[in-house]
Order: sequence, then C-alpha cells, then structure tokens
Amino acid sequence: MSGKSLFAPRGTKQEIEEGTAFTPKFDENGLITAVTTDAKTGELLMVAWMNEEALARTIETGEAWYWSRSRGELWHKGDTSGQIQTVIELRTDCDQDTVWLKVEVAGDGGCCHVGYRSCFYRRVSDGDEASGNLPKLEPTSARKLSHDRH
Repeated sequence: MSGKSLFAPRGTKQEIEEGTAFTPKFDENGLITAVTTDAKTGELLMVAWMNEEALARTIETGEAWYWSRSRGELWHKGDTSGQIQTVIELRTDCDQDTVWLKVEVAGDGGCCHVGYRSCFYRRVSDGDEASGNLPKLEPTSARKLSHDRH
C-alpha cells in the first residue's frame, strides 16, 4: 500500500454521522473493530480487528483482510484454510469506529480457527453451586466442520 491514505480525514460530528465521506476512526493502536456476518443468513461469524492497511486491502480486493493482534501481522482470511471471505457489503456504524462485513465464505464455509462455522459456538450461562455460582460456558448445537486450524 502506498503512503497515501485511502480514507478521508475525520470531519465534524455532523459530517461523520450524516455525511458521505468514509472516515474510519482507528483506536490508539491503529485498529478498528470488524464484525463479520454471513451475507445470506445474517449469522454472526466473527469479530476481529483491522488496521488501515487491512481495511484498504479489503476494499481494494473485495476479500476480507484483518490484523492479527496475536501474531502482529496482516491476515488474509482463508489464505491457508481456503475459507476466503468475499465481501458482499461493507458498512460502518454512526461514528465510524466499527465496520460490518457481510460475506460469502468459500471452502467448507467456516471461519473459526478452532474448526466451527462461527467463532460463537458457546453460550454463557448462569453459574451453579458446583462452580461457585460463577458464569460458565456451555456448547451450542454447533458442530465442528473440520480439524482444528491452529
């Protein structure tokens, strides 16, 4: 990516909330939250992060790119797993500090590195006496699509 930003500079509150210029607000670490859902079903697939380069590449290529905080590197989703995410629609929220990707997923249709279709394969429930009344995680009906992706 060249040194020139693809995005307009931040404007007034009115311009950000009601204008037509895309002026994403990256946090102090240079990241923006990216929520990804299945374009056809609306199922929440994952929440990840993008830096300016990942967001620009996503727009330029039509495929999802993210910033891996754990690896500290740009990540083209599906590059190794085959689960390429083709972006059908990209939206931003009212203050432009979050983006929403509606995608079609190639390969086996999954997106979770643990092997599930969605990263949200467990629910949080109330605790019980055995756990000291602390909330616990319970599996949903989700099944693994394939082997672990670690």
